[in-house]
Amino acid sequence: MAPSSRWVRPEVYPLFGAMGVAVGICCFQLVRNICINPEVRVNKEGRAAGVLENFAEGEKYSEHGLRKFVRNRRPEIMPSINSFFTDPERN
Repeated sequence: MAPSSRWVRPEVYPLFGAMGVAVGICCFQLVRNICINPEVRVNKEGRAAGVLENFAEGEKYSEHGLRKFVRNRRPEIMPSINSFFTDPERN
């Protein structure tokens, strides 16, 4: 057994996966904020402009597709199972 293989055991692969997903989500949010957030300005000309009164761009950023999709839905992960156990008339 090589000395380097004793540090990478099969038991830690799920941990690597979970940490990879968490880092990926963080990177996605950082890139999203840097690229399309109307309040973040990276270039010098944008920073010199000061506070912009651009409400349409801010509304477009905050009301993205996922938020529009889940707006009128009930906050349940498995609605059929929840209604099966909570609705007495169904049983």
